[in-house]
Amino acid sequence: MVVIDATGHIIGRLSSFVAKRLLNGEEIHIVNAENAIITGDSDSIFQEYKEMRDIGSQRKGPFYPRMPDRILKRTIRGMIPYQKPRGRKAFKRLRVYIGVPTEFEKEKLERIEKACQITTPYYIQLSELSRRLGAKF
Repeated sequence: MVVIDATGHIIGRLSSFVAKRLLNGEEIHIVNAENAIITGDSDSIFQEYKEMRDIGSQRKGPFYPRMPDRILKRTIRGMIPYQKPRGRKAFKRLRVYIGVPTEFEKEKLERIEKACQITTPYYIQLSELSRRLGAKF
């Protein structure tokens, strides 16, 4: 079992790294999902996520999340063949949390250095994006 701290990680890079390890059979827990970041202009990122949420209907979907842990989980799901048995099993080995649960407080939290390299001053944290989308956490 691997526990990854998402604080300061770019979600695309983090997601691709996690997806690869899930498909290799590892069980991964991600904590502090609300502190992960998306690079780019914050207003355009918000518009993209708002448009995705507005596309679907309440009954048929597609259903896009508002909570930061679920946004990160959905991003990782997009990098896994989750409709096939191998991908579905891999996706079940993933857990994403807001904050650090008490069971992981004494665990060693892993950081992925390649996913932490921010080269632009323009970014938005998942917590801020979620609040702008209307999430209450």
